[in-house]
Amino acid sequence: MNDQIKTDPSKAAERMRAGSMILPLAPWLIAAVVLALLPQVFTNNSALTIMNQMSITIVFALAYNMLLGQGGMLSFGHAVYAGVGGFACMHIMNMSDFFASIPLVILPIFGGLFGMGLAMIVGSFSTRSAGTVFAMISLGVGELIAACSVIIVAFFGGEEGISGDRTYAQPFFGVEFLQQEEVYYLTAAWVLISAALMYLWSRTPVGRMANAVRDNPERAEFLGYSSRWVRYYSFVASGFFAGVAGGLFAINYEILTEENLNTASSGVILLVTFLGGVGFFFGPIIGAVAFTLLQTVLSLSTELWAFYAGALFVATVMFFPGGLAGLIMMHVPAFKLRKASGLILPYLKTLLPGAIGLFGLAALVEMTFHFRHAPPGDEEMTIFWTTFDSHSLMPWVIAVAITLIGLGIAKATAPSLRDAWNEANTAGGAS
Repeated sequence: MNDQIKTDPSKAAERMRAGSMILPLAPWLIAAVVLALLPQVFTNNSALTIMNQMSITIVFALAYNMLLGQGGMLSFGHAVYAGVGGFACMHIMNMSDFFASIPLVILPIFGGLFGMGLAMIVGSFSTRSAGTVFAMISLGVGELIAACSVIIVAFFGGEEGISGDRTYAQPFFGVEFLQQEEVYYLTAAWVLISAALMYLWSRTPVGRMANAVRDNPERAEFLGYSSRWVRYYSFVASGFFAGVAGGLFAINYEILTEENLNTASSGVILLVTFLGGVGFFFGPIIGAVAFTLLQTVLSLSTELWAFYAGALFVATVMFFPGGLAGLIMMHVPAFKLRKASGLILPYLKTLLPGAIGLFGLAALVEMTFHFRHAPPGDEEMTIFWTTFDSHSLMPWVIAVAITLIGLGIAKATAPSLRDAWNEANTAGGAS
């Protein structure tokens, strides 16, 4: 009888332990192959730098999602843990004797340990409650440490920050990480390792109880779990992986400044995580990829890239609260019912003119910005590979017409798309 009680699957703890550490290999093997082949497709250093930045943002966003998505803790100052971890790694780089005795590949571990140490201190009082209290404490701590970054010059280096040289580390099997491609493979390996560990964490009893505490802390307490300690463990683990991201940033850029731990950086990672989707493990990965492309590729074409990123974030929160990952997962029932093909034509009829209308609207925004802020005499501008005079009437008429016609067609065909969507997600009927 006692043995039956101990292994009774109706017990909450036993249910969480069952299969909690299963790691499906197929997605990870595919990800490893893709990461290994990317440098063979994108060979120039600028592309490798963008991919490195993307990888660092993925680790940081996944770490932040351990708080927000899994634990329901909204933090406005989580960049300080990545920043402190990065600054610690920079100091280790400048400790020539010690740094020369360790391989560069283990340096992110030191960043993670420093980030975890700070999270242990801050979490001891900030995780006593969640919600608004936690959010305000995180904001206050973030502002405090950001202010200290220009005061405590010995650690943060003041306004100029701290720089180092990664090549002084002990070679790793003969690799000195002089080339950007070598740094890419180091970063990609840490992305896989960190993502796998964070996924396994989400499958542990503590990780699953974080979901319970997020949804119903009173019931979790009733079952015998301490909501405060569950939040604390999640916070500390998140601090560790945020520190790992900071260490990877130090390796890639070899300099850290106050910008790495201020409120703006914390806001960016919040935007990235929401954009990807906090309700899904892979959501922050999608958000990190999308935002990095906006920040790097789009910023080469327009000064207003932040405006478009903000507009995308607002549209996501208003119309797709599940983020880009949620938008993808909405189509799973249609695929299971084998009716997804019925959405192709309605999508083309609605989304294609809608996208054209949005491009027209973007052209109007760019033309307005150029008209108001261009130097005197600079009346020509280029949009979508077309050069024209922004002070003449015809381009404005064309842009307005494209916007109105595109969005008008999208609005007119929206009801048919809605009917097709309902049909594709309803059991029965033709496949």
